[in-house]
Amino acid sequence: MSVTPIRLFGDPVLRTPAAPVVDFDTELRRLVDDLTDTMHAAGGAGLAAPQIGVGLRVFTWYVDGEVGHLVNPDVTPVGEEQEEGPEGCLSIPGLRADCRRHLHVVATGWSVHGEPVRVEGSHLLARAVQHEVDHLDGVLFVDRLDGEARAAALAALAGVPWSGEQAWLPRGVKVSPH
Repeated sequence: MSVTPIRLFGDPVLRTPAAPVVDFDTELRRLVDDLTDTMHAAGGAGLAAPQIGVGLRVFTWYVDGEVGHLVNPDVTPVGEEQEEGPEGCLSIPGLRADCRRHLHVVATGWSVHGEPVRVEGSHLLARAVQHEVDHLDGVLFVDRLDGEARAAALAALAGVPWSGEQAWLPRGVKVSPH
């Protein structure tokens, strides 16, 4: 298991758009393994590479017992239907808020082996995919909140002692070289 520290709100890497993956190699497979291990260890529904300090367009998800990943994803909403639902983020511990997302999406991208992948998701999977793709664009879920909820979330985050740090590295766990 290679659990990697998760970057926290305030870390500049979370606001920096990620670069496309160009090499589908052993290093990419190791990154996806690290993302998956870290996501599981932290109890998340998804994790994007910037959240562990790697500025590449890669994310993993774990929803309804299904584990997956997408490299260089492109997301398209299906229909106009949206829903507001609770959302949190491993990079913003302790904060949950209702966030509006498209109810259905289709995401395309690549596997770690460079094979085309298409994912169709609704509800929680659609929410997770949209949330992780936002991370790849340097957008956090608090940016998607309505004005009042966003102000309340940012006020709650003002001065938190962990802002900009790395977190969630259990003792004795080997850190990946990423």
